[in-house]
Amino acid sequence: MQILSTANIVSSVRLDKTNPIDKKRLPQVVIIGAGFGGLNAALKLARYPVRITLLDRRNHHNFQPLLYQVATGGLSPGEIATPIRWIVRGRRNIEVLLGEVEDFDLARRVVKLADRELSYDYLIVAAGASHAYFGHDEWEPLAPGLKTIEDALEIRRRVLLAFELAERQASSNGAQVQLNFVIVGGGPTGVELAGTLSEIAHHALTGEFNFIDPKHTRIVLLEGGPRVLPTYPEDLSRSAEDQLRALGVEVHTSTMVTGVEPAAVYMGATRLPAAVILWAAGVAASPLGKKLGAPVDRAGRVLVKGDLSIPGHPEVFVIGDLAALKDENGQLVPGVAPAAIQEGKATARNIARDLQGKPRQNFHYVNKGSLATIGRAAAIAQFGRIHISGFVAWLSWLFVHVFFLIGFRNRVLVLIQWAWSYFTYERGAQLITGDHTLPSWSELEREQNPSAKTAD
Repeated sequence: MQILSTANIVSSVRLDKTNPIDKKRLPQVVIIGAGFGGLNAALKLARYPVRITLLDRRNHHNFQPLLYQVATGGLSPGEIATPIRWIVRGRRNIEVLLGEVEDFDLARRVVKLADRELSYDYLIVAAGASHAYFGHDEWEPLAPGLKTIEDALEIRRRVLLAFELAERQASSNGAQVQLNFVIVGGGPTGVELAGTLSEIAHHALTGEFNFIDPKHTRIVLLEGGPRVLPTYPEDLSRSAEDQLRALGVEVHTSTMVTGVEPAAVYMGATRLPAAVILWAAGVAASPLGKKLGAPVDRAGRVLVKGDLSIPGHPEVFVIGDLAALKDENGQLVPGVAPAAIQEGKATARNIARDLQGKPRQNFHYVNKGSLATIGRAAAIAQFGRIHISGFVAWLSWLFVHVFFLIGFRNRVLVLIQWAWSYFTYERGAQLITGDHTLPSWSELEREQNPSAKTAD
C-alpha cells in the first residue's frame, strides 16, 4: 500500500460557532463519495464560506489499506471504519446524506437521487472504483474482491468456513480435503492476502483442530505479469516474491487465469482445484464517470484537465480512483490514497481561489514514498532512491498506517491487536458470520472423496 501523505486526515480548521452562517448566500458544493478524496475535499472546504453536502452510500469512511486485516481476522470492522458524521462533527457547513446517485444533469447543475435532486454550484465526484473481472462478471460470486467492509467479511467467512467444513468432513470419514486458497492478482492486495493467509494456516490455527492439519493448506498466488508488485522497482518485486515463498506461498508469475468455476481456477488447459478463490487482479472505475458525459479511458476513468475539472464544465471536478490525469512526466497519477488526498485538497483550494477571484492552479502529485506489506515482519518500501525490505520496511509500514488511522481509539486498539498477534500469532476476529455454505465445497468433496456425503 502507498503511505498516506497528510499530517492528519481530520485536522481542518473548524468554523467559529459564535459566527452564524447565512446559508442562503453561500455557494453550494456537492461531494459524492466519502473516501480519502471526497472526505479531504470536504474537510478542507469547511474552512471557507460555502455550503457542503457530502453524499455516500454508506455511513462510514473505510480505511482501505487495512481491509485485508479484516478479511483475514486480524482486526474487526469498527477498528478501521469510522462514521462520517463523527469525522465532520463540529463543521456546521457540512451536511451528510446517506444515498446513491442515479444520474446527473450538468446543464441544470443537479445531482439526481432516487427520491430527490441536489442542486450545486460546484460538484466533486469521488465515487472510487470497484472490481474488474475483464468481461467475466459471472466470476464475481465465485471469486470475491476486496473493496468494502462487506467484501472483507465475506472473504473472512469463506476462509474460516473452509477450515471448519474440512474438519467436519475429516471427523466423519477420516479423510482431509486438500484446501487450496487461490489468490488471483499479484498487486498489493493480492500479496497482502497471500502472505497473511499463509501465516494463518501455518501458525495462527495450529493446534485448534483435531482431525485436520491447517499447515497442509496450499496458498497459491497467480500473477499474469512477469513479477509481483509490478509498480515497484524490480529489485523490490524480487524481494517481495522471495519473502512470499519464505512464508510458504506458491507464487506463479506470467500465469493468466482463463476460467473460474465453483471449485477450480483454469490457466489455459491447466485446472487448479480451489476451496476459496479471491480476486485481486484489477479494478474498474465507478459507472458514475460515464454518466458525466466526459471522455473516459478503457478503465472507465474520466479524462480530467490539469485542475481536475472535466472539459466544458469547470464547476465539475473528478478526483481519486475515478480520475485519469498524467503528471509532468507523462505518467498516470496512481489510484492510491495519497493521490486522492492530495487531489481532494487541491480541488478545495481551487474552489476557494474561484471565490476569491484568483486563477486556478493545476494539480501536482507529490509521491512521498510507497510501502507494501507481505506478512509477519515482511514488507518492502520505496522512498525515492531508497529501497528497503524485510523487518525494517515492515516496521515502517506498521507505524505509518497506525498513525494515519482516524481516531485515537482506533490507533490504540489496532496497535494492541498487532502487538498481541506478533508475539502470539493469535488473531482476535476469527468470527464466521452469514450462512455456512461454500460455492466450492460439494464439488471438492465429490472430486476428492466420491463416496462422502456433502457438507452443504
